Amino acid sequence: MPRVPEQEKFELTRVGVIARINEDVRTVTESDPAARSYIEVLLCYPGLHALWFHRLAYALWWRGFKLLGRIVSHISRHCTGIEIHPGAKIGRRVFIDHGMGVVIGETATVEDDVLIYKGVVLGGTTCERKIRHPYIKRGTVIGSNACILGAIVIGENSRIGSGSVVIHDVPDSATVVGVPGRIVITHVPNKPHNLLHGDLPDPVARALDALMIRLSDVQKRLSKVEGKCEIEPAHDQMAPLEDLQSIFSDPNMHQDGSGI
Repeated sequence: MPRVPEQEKFELTRVGVIARINEDVRTVTESDPAARSYIEVLLCYPGLHALWFHRLAYALWWRGFKLLGRIVSHISRHCTGIEIHPGAKIGRRVFIDHGMGVVIGETATVEDDVLIYKGVVLGGTTCERKIRHPYIKRGTVIGSNACILGAIVIGENSRIGSGSVVIHDVPDSATVVGVPGRIVITHVPNKPHNLLHGDLPDPVARALDALMIRLSDVQKRLSKVEGKCEIEPAHDQMAPLEDLQSIFSDPNMHQDGSGI
C-alpha cells in the first residue's frame, strides 16, 4: 500500500496565489479566537509565514534545487522558530498555532485541515534513506509538545494529547495521550479542532482505580475466609486500603519526583 499521496495534491497548481493566501488567512481566523483582523494574521502569525516559506522551499526541492530549498528552509527557521524540511509534504488549510519549536522531517506528510500546536515534532527513528517520518491524515489535531516518531500513520480526525509520544499507528477518530501514547478514546465527533487539552483522560489513573477496586474486593473475600477458618487476619500487617486510596488520589503525589 503506497504511503505517499499524489504529489499534485500538495502543489500550488491551478490555484491562484491570492486565493491560496485568502484560504490560509481564513483558516487561521476560524481556528484561533485571538485572530482579530486580516492584517494582524498576515503580519503576526509565524505558523502562516513558515508555511509560505515552505511552499517556496518545497518547489525548489522537488525541481532539483535542493541546496536552495534548504537555504530557504533555514531562513524560515531563523525567522519563525519553525523547522520544516523542504522535502516534507503539507496539504491545504494546515494551521501551525504559535509554532515555536515545531519540527517536521523530510519524509513527513501532513494532509489537509490539520492543526499543529507549538513544540510538535514529526520525527524519524532511523538513519536509512527511506520514508522514516509520520503520515498525518486530514483533520488531525496535535497538541503542544507532542512527538510523533517513525514511519507511522495517524488516522483521520485523530487527536494527539499535549506531551504525548506516539510510536505506533493510530486509527481514525482516536484520541491518544501519554508516554508512550495510548489510545484512550476510539471515536470522537467529526468536529474540527475539538481537542480539550485540559480535560484529557488519564489511562494510568484509570488502571490504578481498577486496581484499587479489585484490591478492595479481594480484601473483603479474604476477611470472610479468615472469619470462617479462624485464621489470624493477614491484613493487620498491611496498610489500610483507605490509606492507599488517599495516596493514589493525592494530586501532589507526583511532585518533586515522588510517586509513580
